[in-house]
Amino acid sequence: MLSVKSLVETGSLPSVPSKYVFPSKSHDTILAEESEVIPTIDFSLLTSGTPEQQSNVVQEIGYACREWGFFMVVNHSMPKKLMDDMLQTSQSFFDLTEEEKEEYRGKQLFDPIKYGTSFNASVDKALFWRDYLKVSVHPHFNAPHKPSNFRYVKLFELSS
Repeated sequence: MLSVKSLVETGSLPSVPSKYVFPSKSHDTILAEESEVIPTIDFSLLTSGTPEQQSNVVQEIGYACREWGFFMVVNHSMPKKLMDDMLQTSQSFFDLTEEEKEEYRGKQLFDPIKYGTSFNASVDKALFWRDYLKVSVHPHFNAPHKPSNFRYVKLFELSS
């Protein structure tokens, strides 16, 4: 199965292939007020805030998960260079050939490194229009062999 990236790069797709189209349902429409914003969580308050602030952040996370399904984290103390390097290195993984990435095409749900387009392409009725790379980092850091610098981004940034 070709990755979504490979399908797009062929330049010959007049539209999204049907296996990537989910049937629409009337309740799928999302209406948002212009005043609504993505919930933003100040992570620093979980570790350095007062007990009341910590409790409020935990409640905000619960609300964001229940009502939105996601949230944005600020003041997480991750260096911008680490984030930029990780994004660049991850892009390098997706730029590998299909054959090089195939080694990581998920065979088992809990593989420590898993690459694919959908979680279970043989069962899913519609596939997600995206490629993903899942890398387990706890309790052990796992990294693909290629690109060769993937495993060193983490080690270099956290040790300096």
